[in-house]
Amino acid sequence: MNNTKWLSRRRMLKASSATLSALGLVATTGFGKSAFAHANKEETMNTQLTTPSGSGSVFGAPGLPKGFGKTFTSRFIQAGGIRQHVVIGGDGPPLLLIHGWPQTWYAWRLLMPALARDFTVIAVDQRGIGLTDKPQDGYDSGTLAGDLIALMDALGHQRFALVGQDTGYLIGYALAADHPSRVARVVLTELPGVLLPPLPPPSPAPTPLFLPDPINDRLWHIPFNRVNDSLTEQLVRGHEDIFFGYEFNIQAGEGKKLPPDVIDYYVRLYSNPDALRGSFGFFRAWFTTLIQNVARTANPLPMPVLAIGGAESWKEDVGNVNATNIQTVVVPNGHWVAETAPAETLAALTAFLAAYQDAAVAAAR
Repeated sequence: MNNTKWLSRRRMLKASSATLSALGLVATTGFGKSAFAHANKEETMNTQLTTPSGSGSVFGAPGLPKGFGKTFTSRFIQAGGIRQHVVIGGDGPPLLLIHGWPQTWYAWRLLMPALARDFTVIAVDQRGIGLTDKPQDGYDSGTLAGDLIALMDALGHQRFALVGQDTGYLIGYALAADHPSRVARVVLTELPGVLLPPLPPPSPAPTPLFLPDPINDRLWHIPFNRVNDSLTEQLVRGHEDIFFGYEFNIQAGEGKKLPPDVIDYYVRLYSNPDALRGSFGFFRAWFTTLIQNVARTANPLPMPVLAIGGAESWKEDVGNVNATNIQTVVVPNGHWVAETAPAETLAALTAFLAAYQDAAVAAAR
């Protein structure tokens, strides 16, 4: 698709659909050959790609928005020494979506059709999670960020914007701090500032062991998941519905909860030994990530940053990021903002990413 046709298509879509109607789950864009899709790289990438299947893929995921499969496709891409699962679709400059714990790419499903109108959306399963490989190590945020840089290299995207949720917040922060020339804009959602070092930190600042009860109820899983022993898997195995069900419930607050069938879907994806071990990998590397963050905070993030917090979760505390240009938005409900407050989250993303999208359009003319 040449630039003139892409621009005309963009104007038509913007004129014909408001944000909420886009969120009404009718996808109209296809996985395209846009000016930003790097279609000329497809032949060289064919040896790296196979077609994912099963419940963790687009083809097996339940309750997707109408037309989702016409816009988005699951792909395996060998990058960073591992096979990564991504769901890709849309037209426009690249936008990388990094999920949290205990989720997968599926966490973004309600936002993806609307975002695909203006962006090439790339929703990835992190190392150790979903259909992505689950090696024994490499779960510190620097290595996980390197995975995603390698992924974007394989896709042909030199510069991109990103959105990170929960553990994806820390990965997205690491990616932007370690590779600032690659990242145009950053959105970080739903991680409390207490989990980041103070600004500036003289040394890693561990979270206090004894916290007020309401906070302990929501953060207890971090020290539990960090236990570097098969004990954690042994305790959770066979009780995944209780363990993960508690997390989805407590993090939602008193407002809108995730539907039971969505929670059941996530639980199924995490309910095997490799998936459990992989999901704990990020937490077992937690202190390594904190040490890395001490060095990162020496240099504020240079690109614009948007922090999004849930009104019944971490609120404005999500904005505790060392950045030169940061704004904070609070949306309704709890921790799972992309799933329980999709309209408000989409509105915040659309406004913040407009300058990035407009600059890419201008450069493509």
